[in-house]
Amino acid sequence: MDSKKSVNSNLKSAVLGLQHLLAMYSGSILVPLLVGTALNFNSTQMTYLVSIDILMCGLATLLQLQMNRFFGIGLPVVLGCAIQAVEPLKMIGSEYGIQYMYGAIILAGIFVFLIAGVFSKIRKLFPPIVTGTLITMIGLSLMPVAFQNMGGGNSSAADFASPTHLLLGFLTVAIILIINVWGKGFFKSIAVLVGLVVGTLLAGLMGQVSLQPVAEASWLHFPQLFYFGAPKFEWSSTLTMILVLLTTMVETTGVYFALSDVTKQKLSQDDLKRGYRAEGLSVILGGLFNTFPYTTFSQNVGLLQLSGIKTRRPIYYAAGFLILLGFLPKFGALATIIPSSVLGGAMLVMFGMVAVQGIKMLKLVDFDNEKNLLIVAVSLGLGLGVTSFPHFFNALPQTLKMLLSNGIVIAILSSVILNLLFNGKKGLISYETTEAKNDTSNQA
Repeated sequence: MDSKKSVNSNLKSAVLGLQHLLAMYSGSILVPLLVGTALNFNSTQMTYLVSIDILMCGLATLLQLQMNRFFGIGLPVVLGCAIQAVEPLKMIGSEYGIQYMYGAIILAGIFVFLIAGVFSKIRKLFPPIVTGTLITMIGLSLMPVAFQNMGGGNSSAADFASPTHLLLGFLTVAIILIINVWGKGFFKSIAVLVGLVVGTLLAGLMGQVSLQPVAEASWLHFPQLFYFGAPKFEWSSTLTMILVLLTTMVETTGVYFALSDVTKQKLSQDDLKRGYRAEGLSVILGGLFNTFPYTTFSQNVGLLQLSGIKTRRPIYYAAGFLILLGFLPKFGALATIIPSSVLGGAMLVMFGMVAVQGIKMLKLVDFDNEKNLLIVAVSLGLGLGVTSFPHFFNALPQTLKMLLSNGIVIAILSSVILNLLFNGKKGLISYETTEAKNDTSNQA
């Protein structure tokens, strides 16, 4: 009887892991497709890039799931390619060459690993008013991505936001909502997976699904050290990648705190340090095997909330599946046939849940204090403004422009600085302390 329960439990975890994989798959393979196309990779090179990228996503996720004395935050996190790195990588690859691009990734990964301890000490700068604002901003900043996908993915296409795309997108949203509201048990926890599958099947009946990527993919693929040649190093390329990874570390911090809130697992300074180290190791491995920098994916926070699952076991399955698909490109290509409009519908719900998680954390803030209202209002306003107009700071020097063109970075800088200015040392109380006070007052 116990063995039967164990089999059922593992089967459910595997299905939940598959759900996480499908939620992040499109966003992850987008980076190799964009960079490879920009650098004129041939079909063989693109096949390698996509396949090994997926394998490395799984390996990077495993590094974070572990919780040893050296690395790994031990939260149910999923890692994928850092989309922020696309333009800098294209620039480095075009100007200096592919080998310099990977040299910059390796050195930037080493930098992240080495500063993990120092970066973890800024934890006191992340009280609920800052963390809540950051996570809300992450969710809201992703909404345009969801809508672009719901419209078909390419906003310049003639059929963008056509009735077909809108039907598939909103139908996927409706399926996820219906299952979450009226579904029961395990079926409710896989609402996103059901929405993706049903939406894809309907799209297939409407002639919107192509099996060509599956037919063209090879059966077996292996990782190869320095596939594109030995890395070369150049200081400006390395500095560029370090700046990119500093922005991803800020976003990662927000995701860590969001997951901490969802799972009720407290985060210490050592936890953050191990998390940053694992991310640094992932970036180094990405450079060695000629893929990309890896970072924590925000959308999977929303998926955890929707599924109600707060353990790491489904994520272990997701990581295993990613590694397996990296070795078996033909099976990995199956996940690419999900239409953008269907994926966009699922994204809308998941990204919205990320934003709501941030709002929930802001409940711990005293908004009777007008200073706190101003901190959140201005920070979100600046973040959303830059997200809408990413070229707003084009007149500034390249280094500043790279940092300030990210709405999430702007929001975190604004909320930290304004909190220090308006609240001083009183604003540096830890998240756990505030939460404990809130729980005590609720019990009273």
